[in-house]
Amino acid sequence: MNRILVVGISGAGKTTMARAVAERLRLPFHEMDSLHYVGPDWVTDPEFRHRVTEIASTPAWIFDSLGYPEVRDLLWAHADTVIWLDYSRAVIMPRVLRRSLRRTLRRERIFGGNVETWTGWLSREHPAWWAWTQHAARRSEITRRVHDPRFVPLHVIRLASPREADNWLHALRPAPLQ
Repeated sequence: MNRILVVGISGAGKTTMARAVAERLRLPFHEMDSLHYVGPDWVTDPEFRHRVTEIASTPAWIFDSLGYPEVRDLLWAHADTVIWLDYSRAVIMPRVLRRSLRRTLRRERIFGGNVETWTGWLSREHPAWWAWTQHAARRSEITRRVHDPRFVPLHVIRLASPREADNWLHALRPAPLQ
């Protein structure tokens, strides 16, 4: 496990899991949204594809994402492992709602200095709406990908609950010190 994607819907805990695995295995962690959004008003990096391509060509990394459409196939083609946080809506929704509410109330700066706003909650792109409306579609897409002949060689670790994920993570052997 040297090139890892942690996938799932918004609110599954991809970033938290990816950071924990990166620390345990001593891999460079890359937060996809921080690479994608580089400025206020959700400005995207015009060099995003190039930056991700450079990272993907290195021998070791972990991303907390399925990948934005423009880099998705590239990442899946370079990965050796997919950790799939395949949680139900009943698990996801309280998580994403708590996180977005906290971010909105505290005006927390995220990716590129952006903040979640009350008016943003009305957008179909808001994480809460996205998690609710895209849950089944995201699960279907990941299922298709893990069965796609191009990606069958990937080692897929499908975790169906936070407890299962915690148990798996605790059993993961740390990389030796060098």
